[in-house]
Amino acid sequence: MDIVLRATVVFFLLWLVIRVTGKREVAQLSAFDMIMVVTLGDLVAQGVVQEDYSLSAAALAVTTFCVLSLVLAWTHFRFPVTRPLLSGRARVVVRNGEPILEVLSSEHLTIEDVEEAAREKGIRRLREIELCVLEVDGGFSFFTVDEPDEREGATEDHTLQ
Repeated sequence: MDIVLRATVVFFLLWLVIRVTGKREVAQLSAFDMIMVVTLGDLVAQGVVQEDYSLSAAALAVTTFCVLSLVLAWTHFRFPVTRPLLSGRARVVVRNGEPILEVLSSEHLTIEDVEEAAREKGIRRLREIELCVLEVDGGFSFFTVDEPDEREGATEDHTLQ
């Protein structure tokens, strides 16, 4: 019966936290948000089923994480200068059909990662890409040239396989 009571209290605590912090679709969650969700799940599990952790400790941990998350969100909104530090910056990984290897390397990406994302957008060749931007959420934005045949004379043809 103790576990049912604990689970009920934690359920309503999490419901309240979600109502206060807002909802986002899973596709909109950043990597940090996903780590936070997993960590919160672990904290909740400890508070619900383990005897060596009190319910109040689990509630305090969840509340602390949520307050810190709200503080970061407020800081991000209120002080634009902190946005690159808190969220990162978008980076150009392909320009005029040529991958920027230094950026790919520093972001721990391979050219195959870019090619896969391009194929998902219906882009068959890197030379069709005017600009490929790695966004702060980890997604790619592609800007293609108007005429794919413009660069036909390029010496290196990166055909995506």
